[in-house]
Amino acid sequence: MTSLNETHDPNLRSWIASANDANGDFPIQNLPFGAFKRAGSNEALRGGVAIGDQIVDLAAVHSAGIFDGLAADAALAGSQTTLNALMGMGPATWSALRLALSKALREGSDQQQAMAACLVPQSEAQYGMPAHIGDYTDFYASIHHATNIGKLFRPNNPLLPNYQWIPIGYHGRSSSIVVSGTDFPRPVGQRRSPEGQPPGFGASTRMDYELEVGIFVGGGNELGQPITIDQAEDHIFGLCLLNDWSARDIQAWEYQPLGPFLGKSFASTISPWIITTEALAPYRTAWTRPEDHPQPLPYLESEANRASGGFDVQLEVLIETAQMRDGGQSPQRLSLGNFRHAYWTAAQMLTHHTVNGCNMRPGDFFGSGTMSGPEDGSQGALIELTRGGKEPLTLDNGQERKFLEDGDAIILRGWCQKDGAPRIGFGEARGMVLPARN
Repeated sequence: MTSLNETHDPNLRSWIASANDANGDFPIQNLPFGAFKRAGSNEALRGGVAIGDQIVDLAAVHSAGIFDGLAADAALAGSQTTLNALMGMGPATWSALRLALSKALREGSDQQQAMAACLVPQSEAQYGMPAHIGDYTDFYASIHHATNIGKLFRPNNPLLPNYQWIPIGYHGRSSSIVVSGTDFPRPVGQRRSPEGQPPGFGASTRMDYELEVGIFVGGGNELGQPITIDQAEDHIFGLCLLNDWSARDIQAWEYQPLGPFLGKSFASTISPWIITTEALAPYRTAWTRPEDHPQPLPYLESEANRASGGFDVQLEVLIETAQMRDGGQSPQRLSLGNFRHAYWTAAQMLTHHTVNGCNMRPGDFFGSGTMSGPEDGSQGALIELTRGGKEPLTLDNGQERKFLEDGDAIILRGWCQKDGAPRIGFGEARGMVLPARN
């Protein structure tokens, strides 16, 4: 686990005024990583770091020779079109770059003039995928979501026998993961028909979102060499927001016996900024398992994971319908939950993923699965909020939703906040459902 250090000091302030906004996402204690270029330009994507309303251009930092040692090596790796090389360098190098950035961006820094020349306003940026994602696995780590979904289909037996013993996951499609702001057409596919009838074919009528946390792998492992629970934290680069859009009708017809396929692979939206595990150190939480539940097998158990394997991240879902946009109305909150309710930790998911010898590579990605909490109003998908479409939601403007309609945009937001520590945010993951293509 990352211990607290000087970069977490809540009293730090930046010479970039916008970074000192107590309600902002990107104070100097955050410093998340992404990939960007100037909007409308022919520039290559390169790594950047968010600070207030600005981006530190890592390619410019490298060219100016502002840092030395490990931080300089990291800036060079971060100046490439994706962050994979930086992710593969390991925690010591990530931490060295974070410390160098923190010192250079603090009030009174003698590097202010040099760093000021390396800034690009976020308002002028276009974001790309922060990493080349070679492989993507989606987990199912919320017992509240699993129970809610199970009750819809198996009222008397909502949880399958393996759920409380292993982190359940499936291999997703990395090619259709897109960065926030990418809209997509409603998917088309087969749908179940009444008994004895051939399946129907057409655009999905049960479009849904899924509120998830995305986890980027840092350093990988050799084929056949598992990552242990005590090593797992050193192999996690950071977290982002993930909306794993779902066509529930296509999914329901295809998922047995092999699991999700076309109902999931048409689009998954991530936020552009990766919040490092080091930045999240002040917001780690204890991980617990109810005493009357099965406890993890030894390979998924450790004192460190029990003490601070969780993350206290508030997770919000908002909807913006076409009518809201046309009327100048603000998006409406649908739910508010927290990643601390996860039944399995990120370290346990990574450990289980590799226990059979599966090899990870820098930039590999996995999702937490839909994050739902124990309270009403914390459900992470419409299928839960509307009880499978049987209880439509009435929005503040009078519109009803069982599932998403064309022109609906979903916005995910996340942030960490507690007494004695500054608020740090994840930005947002936004996507809109367009009409299906003919």
